[in-house]
Amino acid sequence: MPELPEVEVTRRSFANAIENATVQAVRLGQPLRWPLGCAPEQLLGRRVRSVGRRGKYLLLQLDQGILLLHLGMSGSLRFAPVLPVAGVHDHFDLVTTQGTLRLHDPRRFGAVVYVDSLADPVAHKLLGRLGPEPLSDAFELAGFQARLKRRQAAIKSVLLAGEAVVGVGNIYASEALFLAGIRPTVSAARLSRPRAARLHAAIVKVLGQAVALGGSTLRDFSSASGQVGYFQLQTMVYGRAGLPCHVCASPVRLLKQGQRSSFYCANCQKP
Repeated sequence: MPELPEVEVTRRSFANAIENATVQAVRLGQPLRWPLGCAPEQLLGRRVRSVGRRGKYLLLQLDQGILLLHLGMSGSLRFAPVLPVAGVHDHFDLVTTQGTLRLHDPRRFGAVVYVDSLADPVAHKLLGRLGPEPLSDAFELAGFQARLKRRQAAIKSVLLAGEAVVGVGNIYASEALFLAGIRPTVSAARLSRPRAARLHAAIVKVLGQAVALGGSTLRDFSSASGQVGYFQLQTMVYGRAGLPCHVCASPVRLLKQGQRSSFYCANCQKP
């Protein structure tokens, strides 16, 4: 699943190119996770002002309204002056004066949703409960510590839930917990202030590195310009079950938490 770094890399790869473009046509393929929310022809003639991001949602700010795009489990975007004829897994084309933005999504868990504004009930339902952005000033330490203290669940599960901090998906949660020396099964509420501070810093560092390296390409992720990511080549624990820890040489362990795989070093990460 594309996580926050992949979504941010995607945003950066086409945001400048589509800015100020005017919508000329909209093509819909098979139904996605949620309906578009307006008739496609209503988007014709509208101008793209900017491309933002909230968690794993991309926000195409139009001169009237906003398009919320989510890549789902296997989706990816492409933006180019000319694209091939849409294939069976291409479910949304936004044709503009500066190129076509296409959503490719084999599993169709992604979405493109139109809302009038962020105050729209649909936007509030999708975005309203998301935690602070980890790569922004809104992710301040005191608030993070307070949110952890209110949650008894395992810290890995709390990070994935997205309310203490948004967008720390499975790969980056495992990596941040390793960097902070915290075992994924520890109750969030039990973390001391120093340990929570180390985790806060680790989240910022890991996500920043992932964005700089173009995200992680585990299967077929690539940016809107077709570039793959390289973060997966330097993971410390994720995907390395049974291999020696890069720090202490103990074998990296694998456990299941809520049907998700957690990777950790029992020697470097303390309970």
